Amino acid sequence: MHIHYLQHVPFEGLGRIEQWIKTRWYHLTATGLYRDEILPEVDGIDWLIVMGGPMGVNDEDEFPWLVHEKLTIERAIRQGKIVIGICLGAQLIADVLGARVYPNRFKEIGWFPIELTEAGQQSPLFGFLPKRLNVFHWHGDTFDLPADAVQIARSEACEHQAFVYDERVIGLQFHMESTPEGIDGLVRNCSEELVDGLYIQTPSQLIVAPEAFNIVNKFMDGLLTRIEQTAKKMH
Repeated sequence: MHIHYLQHVPFEGLGRIEQWIKTRWYHLTATGLYRDEILPEVDGIDWLIVMGGPMGVNDEDEFPWLVHEKLTIERAIRQGKIVIGICLGAQLIADVLGARVYPNRFKEIGWFPIELTEAGQQSPLFGFLPKRLNVFHWHGDTFDLPADAVQIARSEACEHQAFVYDERVIGLQFHMESTPEGIDGLVRNCSEELVDGLYIQTPSQLIVAPEAFNIVNKFMDGLLTRIEQTAKKMH
């Protein structure tokens, strides 16, 4: 199986997802959009994973590659690929599916709980998760639920935290792939966002005990395994 991921900045990589892929010996390739690398032809890939980044989906003047990235995501969805978006990646998928992406009422930066919707609890992909789960967030924008998508989770600060479209396109506004190294990179590169706010934690609150990472990483593994099982049934 061939998994390809799109990376927007050098400090937001796959995190735990890379370890999951490597244990299965899947073929893994990447496009570093911040390095102006060429986007892939989606015919030759099975999964497309779209990572996070500090830019917004509408910042096309500053980041012209966003135009071509959206076309790549659209082609992958149209060709029936597994498509997973995390944070900015979820917003890009929502945008491609015709939903509005806009500034959320609150910036959400830190460890805050999400809650599964009724549909989330019944979902074959997400139903194994606890109804309430503490996860890592770093976002200022949000999105409306795309037409025909199923809302999976919400939080106190942000109504749309996760969705599934056509059983194989997954958008996660939050992070379960995060590692201590990844969060350290975010703090070093995006510290200007750590201002006083109702849902903004301090740098020391962001780097929590290893157990918190172990929990969310285990759930990330579980989600990927269920997506893998779904993909096998599709073929």
